[in-house]
Order: sequence, then C-alpha cells, then structure tokens
Amino acid sequence: MVNSPRCKILYDIYHMQIMEGNLIRNLQRACKWIGHYHTAGVPERNDLDDAQEINYRAVANAIAATGYNHYVGHEFMPKGDAIVALQQAYAVMDV
Repeated sequence: MVNSPRCKILYDIYHMQIMEGNLIRNLQRACKWIGHYHTAGVPERNDLDDAQEINYRAVANAIAATGYNHYVGHEFMPKGDAIVALQQAYAVMDV
C-alpha cells in the first residue's frame, strides 16, 4: 500500500525457514520489497555449515540472482571459535 522504493522489508531467513520453508521461491517472489537479508543457522542459530537444515550456498545464489548487492546480516551463536565461524559464513554467502 505504501508503494515507495524507500520502504522495504527485512527478509529474516532463519524465521522464514521455520515459519514457511520454501525460501528460494519465496524470496524470488518478494525480492522487489526486500531491502535486507538476515541469516542464522536452523535450528539453533549456529554456524552456516552442513549441520543445519538450510543450504545457504543455494540461498546466496538465489539472492544474488535477484540483483541484490547489499550487505547480509548474520546472527549466530558460534559452536567454536567465532572468527572461524564468521569466516566460514562469509565464504558460504560470498557469491
């Protein structure tokens, strides 16, 4: 209803996976209204690794394909060394 390019939504990938799933199709459909993406591992907001249920490499590729070229926020509780976990998250999301 606002219909302004200055009014966007935060697409919280963690919560969208819990509430709806089907992340890639949903973000593709809503990309014109998304102004920021927020990541966290599911189920426990841990590292973006193979121990959680979201394939963040596929999500990152889908986000990039929409033309989004801004920052992605990352909320997490690292299982180990925080710097190593952040480097891993960066590598996964760097498309």
